[in-house]
Amino acid sequence: MSFESGVFPDLMDKAFDTTLAPFPITRKAAARAALVGLSEPSRVLLAECFKQFGIEAIPISTGAAERMRKEKFEACVLALADGSDTVMEAARGSSSNSRCIIYGVGGTAQEALRYSKYGINAMFNQPLERPAALKLVRATRMLVLHEFRRYVRIPVITEVTLIGDGRRIVARSVELSSGGMSMKSSEDFTNGMNVEVSFALMTLPRVKLRASISWRQPRLLGVRFDPNDDRRRKVKAWIDSYLEN
Repeated sequence: MSFESGVFPDLMDKAFDTTLAPFPITRKAAARAALVGLSEPSRVLLAECFKQFGIEAIPISTGAAERMRKEKFEACVLALADGSDTVMEAARGSSSNSRCIIYGVGGTAQEALRYSKYGINAMFNQPLERPAALKLVRATRMLVLHEFRRYVRIPVITEVTLIGDGRRIVARSVELSSGGMSMKSSEDFTNGMNVEVSFALMTLPRVKLRASISWRQPRLLGVRFDPNDDRRRKVKAWIDSYLEN
């Protein structure tokens, strides 16, 4: 399970180029990523991946929740295990880290949804593999580095209810924008079909929106929100707030 293509898959194809040549980092790191509760091989691999994009990895083995309350981090990578919710709660409750990018390591889709109230942004598969880890860091680095003008979609994992074609299914979000969202689903729908989606995100109470299926890939769907649905403003306001903090 990992962060995957969003509402505009052609753009994400470019973000997921298969060749990622390392380049030297000589400037001071522009951001810090906390690596919490990871094995030594995982810490080394992820530290190398983040370093390529000017992000300093800070290993944390003890007192992670307290450090997330007191120190500023632009990202947090942690294994989804007992106690990880305490660290995520500390981060989201901190004025400095309430909008940091949270990466989960390992776990199933259901486990990721279990922590959805903390706004997990993306998932690293286990066992960690360098090419896949690099792709994920590269695809999300602009949010970590606060280069928001070039990034208008938010990777976030939460449960989505989708109603259409006489069916009511539960899917898992991949990316969200003010205009639509992408999600993982075991069921397929026809392009252009009108549907209703509902979901909740951290500080955003559950919202229901009219939408239509805009694209399909194996086990992936993209929906475009109805521009005439005023409830879409709530999503835009949440995204604006997320990017401003």
